[in-house]
Amino acid sequence: MRSSRRANIADVAAASGVGVGTVSRVINGAANVREATRLKVLAVVEQLGYQPSHLATSLAKGTARTVAIVVPHLTAPSVVQRLAGALTVLNAEGYETVVCSVNSPTQRDHFLSSLPRRDRTDGVIVVSLPLRADHVAAFRRANVPLVTVDISVRGVPHTVIDDAAGGYLAAEHLLALGHRRIGFIGDRVQRNTAKSLGFTASERRFEGYRRALAAAGVSADQKADEELVRVGPHGPAHAEAFTAELLGLPDPPTAIFAASDTQAMGVIAAADRLGVTVPHQLSVIGFDDIQLAAFIGLSTVRQPLEESGAEGARRLCALLRGEQIKPLRQLLALAVVQRGSTTGPGRAPARPPIPADPGRQARRYQPPQPHLADQLSERAGERS
Repeated sequence: MRSSRRANIADVAAASGVGVGTVSRVINGAANVREATRLKVLAVVEQLGYQPSHLATSLAKGTARTVAIVVPHLTAPSVVQRLAGALTVLNAEGYETVVCSVNSPTQRDHFLSSLPRRDRTDGVIVVSLPLRADHVAAFRRANVPLVTVDISVRGVPHTVIDDAAGGYLAAEHLLALGHRRIGFIGDRVQRNTAKSLGFTASERRFEGYRRALAAAGVSADQKADEELVRVGPHGPAHAEAFTAELLGLPDPPTAIFAASDTQAMGVIAAADRLGVTVPHQLSVIGFDDIQLAAFIGLSTVRQPLEESGAEGARRLCALLRGEQIKPLRQLLALAVVQRGSTTGPGRAPARPPIPADPGRQARRYQPPQPHLADQLSERAGERS
């Protein structure tokens, strides 16, 4: 009686009394296998109901044209849109695509150590995941073409935006509408930790926000600035909690810039729950312009998500054709899209008192050390 578990190649090898490599050669029709061994292995394959992966078989024969795309958090809306753009191009070019979803540094390192092999994939696109020097070196040693999207890597073709410029645009939009008490909600940046993937886009957007406030002359009081800033884990639920804190201040913000559209949705949810009207009592702007933003009327900084994925795929295909990519840094444009969630400060009725939540720890943004700010500025200029 067959087990409900699907048999794998190791099961076939064990039942046949041969190695996994021998089973692979039999399945792929290699000539250097004794006839008796071949028949025995095929009999076990039939007995166990083993079904080899069509993709793995074609890769072993060298007949498939395959590209791997490594992405963080596959279900994130911005990732889905980037992936859609890349897949459209790769499908048109006739490539099989393997998508590797990363949720931890361990998963990232696993994929990035196994993919630099020509028998695994012809080329790789890495989306939004910062790479270490040893990751890049492994691809170069194996001569496996690599491009990145939404992350700058020296010496590697990369398609990016200027996050600091985007943060500046968001704050500038709110300032132009007349706001002066402008809050910021973003991600807590974790570096060199076992659980961190090293994302820094939110921090760079914050730097742009601060530069815009300084240029407008409304951020002379650093203590006041920090009072209006909250950072923590990514997601709408945390953004909602942070918004409740900001709206509970004696002098609450009249506008909030959220470092992503998903966080902006949490801001709007908190305002709705607390009886604060958007946009007349609170203007809200996000970042990304995911598809849902238009449906809920969210003002946002639009970055070309699908285009970035498509451009990354086009550049990889060019590398696979032996073409040279110049310049290595491809910078895509940003634009503010104003919808119904932002307007000038209104004269709506006074906001109801908002109870504090002592059970949840607040985390305020700690401004980076001067040398870190310099590094961020340099990094934005090094995308070449």
